[in-house]
Amino acid sequence: MRVAQRVGLTLDEIRAALDTLPDARTPTKADWARLSRAWRPKLDEQIAVLERLREDLTSCIGCGCLSLKACALYNRDDAAAALGSGPRYLLGDTPESVLRD
Repeated sequence: MRVAQRVGLTLDEIRAALDTLPDARTPTKADWARLSRAWRPKLDEQIAVLERLREDLTSCIGCGCLSLKACALYNRDDAAAALGSGPRYLLGDTPESVLRD
């Protein structure tokens, strides 16, 4: 459970997954493999966010909300906020996403 939490899974997600394990027997390697396959898309997305953060950290904090001089042009009037909360560009949105919506 600690490892699952450490990689970003919530307690609810862990509980839901563990609830799918059999009650009448010890979980097998196949049971654990099924759980890990179910978590893989979420973990892949988290890895992608971290990779974008690593690559973009020196040029942008993400959403422009901290008033970096460069972001005044990149994210004028915090237009990215229309896409949702958080560091929108580090989460995969682009300035073009703001224009489409």
